Amino acid sequence: MQPKAPARWYSAWAACMSSGDSPMLPTPPPNLASSPRQRAFRARTRAATIIALLVLAGATAWSAAPRYDFEGKYFAGQGDREYLELLNTARRMFEPIPDLQNMAMFYHPSWNGLVEGPTWDAWWIQNSYGPTYCALPFWQEPFLTFVQNSQDLWFDQMGDGHHVGAPPWNFVAPDGALCDCARPGFIIYKQGDGRSELHDWGMEFTAAGLVLQSETLLISRDAAAIAHYLPKLERCADFLETRRDPSNNLYLAGAAGNLLAPSFAGWHKPDGTYGQAYLAGLSVTTLAALDRLIELEKLAGRPERAKALATRRELTRQGLPLLTTRGGYFLKSLDPNGTPHGLYGAARHGYFESIVNHDAVCFRVADDTQSRKIYAQIAAIPELRPYDLIITNYPSLDDLYTEPKGLWEYGHWVNGGHWSTCEARMIMAYYRLGHTDDARRSMKRILTFARQFKMDNNLTHFGRDLYQPKLPINCVYDNWGIPAAFIRGLFEYLYQADRLVILPHLPTGITRLEQRFPIRFGSKSLFLSTTGGGAITGVRLNGQRWTQFDAQQVFLPYAGIPAKVNLEILLGGAEPSKVDVALSDVGQLAANHPSPAGPPPELESLARRVAPIARWHAKLAAAGLGQGYEAAHAQLAIDCFEACRARLAAVAAGTLARLPDASQVAADQSYVQTTERLCEGLETLLAGYAHSDQPTQRRMAALWAEALAE
Repeated sequence: MQPKAPARWYSAWAACMSSGDSPMLPTPPPNLASSPRQRAFRARTRAATIIALLVLAGATAWSAAPRYDFEGKYFAGQGDREYLELLNTARRMFEPIPDLQNMAMFYHPSWNGLVEGPTWDAWWIQNSYGPTYCALPFWQEPFLTFVQNSQDLWFDQMGDGHHVGAPPWNFVAPDGALCDCARPGFIIYKQGDGRSELHDWGMEFTAAGLVLQSETLLISRDAAAIAHYLPKLERCADFLETRRDPSNNLYLAGAAGNLLAPSFAGWHKPDGTYGQAYLAGLSVTTLAALDRLIELEKLAGRPERAKALATRRELTRQGLPLLTTRGGYFLKSLDPNGTPHGLYGAARHGYFESIVNHDAVCFRVADDTQSRKIYAQIAAIPELRPYDLIITNYPSLDDLYTEPKGLWEYGHWVNGGHWSTCEARMIMAYYRLGHTDDARRSMKRILTFARQFKMDNNLTHFGRDLYQPKLPINCVYDNWGIPAAFIRGLFEYLYQADRLVILPHLPTGITRLEQRFPIRFGSKSLFLSTTGGGAITGVRLNGQRWTQFDAQQVFLPYAGIPAKVNLEILLGGAEPSKVDVALSDVGQLAANHPSPAGPPPELESLARRVAPIARWHAKLAAAGLGQGYEAAHAQLAIDCFEACRARLAAVAAGTLARLPDASQVAADQSYVQTTERLCEGLETLLAGYAHSDQPTQRRMAALWAEALAE
């Protein structure tokens, strides 16, 4: 009697067959051919199957013939191959991949969300501003839940006039104030580095947090979430309004009240003390926040509140000329006595401040004419980008409240250092103005760090060197702002109460582009492609002529489009593509299945931990629960495990270059640790679901118990 095949063989065989990953049939276990008749039948079946597979392979090869010069998983197109490859790489950096660090490495089970980095155990507003803003349109679950849980660290602990912040600071912030950073049970309401006793509240932090949460809600259009967060956002807006000077409609802020704190000291008075000054960045970021909050009020059906906020916005715009130089760019600040800071070339405070200026372009606070003037000034100062990446200012700040020595030395930290969260907004400005080669240089530069697993921030020596060079590897969230902006900048995406505005900014060398992943707009998914170059001359929506566009932008009213949209934008008189892409085929990036092959010895323990998650994921799908956050979390854990396996195999085969020994060990271990953290977070979540008052969550917990028992 032949031995019975183990149960794990059958599950592996089923997984292999269902995944579609392998063109070869596995050899059946002995008991599947236990008689001559059965063996003959199975021999004929295998022969027929092999022939069918050969025919299918030929048909697949024909149907999958390349349509473009470049064919990537996330982008395809014709023309500038390097740019297309960079776009594809940028999108890959948000998924578990074996060759580069990826977004999953920021997962933190303590709050089931994202963390700034292994050496930065909290969630910062100024650091997450660029990457989160730029990634929100294309992020899917579980990252949508992760980033919301992280932003909740700010909003759940926001100032209320009573709550005491973390020691040793122990600040009690006014109502509506956000923070520098937070983690569960811990919040720092002022910039924590430097002379915190001198610092103002997080004024521009609050405005930036208001931008991020409003953008999150405008994209999701989730009525329950809007109802929950809108009162909090209104409190933030009311807090900002307390700093308006009604005599000139500018906003006052004290030391470290700026976004890249503490590079702003406020007004250094003649008596040696520091007071509040008119901070240009606070006006610019508040305008970006009001733009989005007004649309959110409209979406929530609150026209009177939207009207009141629009009045505030108009008053704020009226104050901007006082902060604008003759050259068209913005000052950093203006003292109440009229002394300007950031007037380039002046004898005192004659530096150029990058952040307020690229943000004004990125968020369309500056109109097209002023934006071109701002870019022209940046381009005229090569010292602002000595290593392709924008630095905070040139030359050194002469108005800090401390000497520019040590951490404050010029070329470092907040005085001439580089921050990739700022680079993200700079890239958005590049795209808006058609300077895509500048964006290309940014992306190529950050990849030099990425390939070494040295994704550190901030970057010192004017963007050349690492902040923590002695670590074997570096991984900081700021850096993902660059690939995120490299993607979002292509089409910009302006989310409004009733519509989405798409503004193509294609590099001139790309004549055809296909974006093979969805852009979110409420419950709807958009897949974009372009043909030609230049101004918009035609649009096709699901193959039909679409008329709501002009030469620069396409308008998509939410109520007027289907749940799934294949949008082709025709540029410069181009004809529609002759490639007939069925909607069922657009953006179908298949879920990965665990490999049926046994894990290498060093991953056996991790494989045992992932196995019940894979079984549970399959049970969710069978129960019709495979489309939610929880299933996506499980899939991410599986994908991260497969990335571990693929990385080890590639290194062993010599197809992936080895890092220096210490870096190699740390990099390999980071893949394992990422998978372990994702497993831990999901396990903790499901343990809590067992006692939930929601039937769906209790059902998930029951399926988890079944998966553990098998």
